[in-house]
Amino acid sequence: MAVLAVLIPVLMLGMLLMMGRYEDLVLPREAEPRPDPEPDAATAP
Repeated sequence: MAVLAVLIPVLMLGMLLMMGRYEDLVLPREAEPRPDPEPDAATAP
């Protein structure tokens, strides 16, 4: 039973890596960068 307790998480991690989902889970994608707002007449010098 102790062997299964060690092997199951290792096998699950291996499957996660093989599926290519590891990066998505650990490093979520950043939101699209927003363009800088154009200055309006009130803030322009």
